Amino acid sequence: MNQVMQQAECLFTLQAIDESLEQLASQLNQEYMDKNPVLLCVMNGAVMTMGHLLPKLQFSLETDYIHATRYGDKTVGGALHWRAKPNIELKGRHVLLVDDIYDEGVTLAALRKFCQQAGATSVKAVVLADKQHTNKHGPQPEYIGLQIPDRYVFGFGMDYKGYLRNAPGIYAVQENAS
Repeated sequence: MNQVMQQAECLFTLQAIDESLEQLASQLNQEYMDKNPVLLCVMNGAVMTMGHLLPKLQFSLETDYIHATRYGDKTVGGALHWRAKPNIELKGRHVLLVDDIYDEGVTLAALRKFCQQAGATSVKAVVLADKQHTNKHGPQPEYIGLQIPDRYVFGFGMDYKGYLRNAPGIYAVQENAS
């Protein structure tokens, strides 16, 4: 893992990420000021995004988490596996799914469907990063922070084979790394 980190390309510094989160917070502060939403942290990747976003929000809200994964510690998505569903009642609530990255959108579509079936008044998504490629499924997130190239990325909560979530920024794995 040390070699992967040493050879990686830094795409976004912590400062750039913070600036992006400030812009997202400004949008959310306008839209959710009087809605008392539930923010669901999409585990595990969005822990950093949620933690840095929350202090920037200036409205009443509740938080919980949701965990469904297609990756586990792999670098390629597979079947969706549910690990945890929220404890907060979603019926009649505005729900904001907070996620780390919008890649193909399969997991996000399943999370939206779950929230809608639970009776949420509205379900929208805020993602830190949108991977630029054309293999997307389902609706696009309503709030997007950063555009990233179609490369395998890690850091700021996103992992590489289960590691490097703690990298101080968003990094792209060197093209020939395995």
